[in-house]
Amino acid sequence: MKQVTGGIVSMTLFCCISIFGGISVASADAVADGKKVAFDRKKGNCLGCHMMADGALPGNIGPPLIAMKARFPDKAKLREQIWDPTIANPNTIMPPFGKHRILTEKEVDLVTEFVYSL
Repeated sequence: MKQVTGGIVSMTLFCCISIFGGISVASADAVADGKKVAFDRKKGNCLGCHMMADGALPGNIGPPLIAMKARFPDKAKLREQIWDPTIANPNTIMPPFGKHRILTEKEVDLVTEFVYSL
């Protein structure tokens, strides 16, 4: 019985490490890919309006992108802000990146992951 229980515990631990370990790697890739989109002048171009870490020649029209987890505890709200900021503020000058198809769904997700990591 001890041997069976030990095997089950070992297998459960292995599965948890495999599953959750893969998530952090994928998340790191998503953050890196999101940064590429955010810094791309033909795509997100977040630096045109926002100051953020590692950004050269940032803009100052929008708020600095810092402490994003504190500002957006719900990541879905941050994604909504990137997708269509006119939902929260109809008079915003931020373009609705998703609604106007400036970015694809996947690119919006990647930028959300990157910005949320700041």
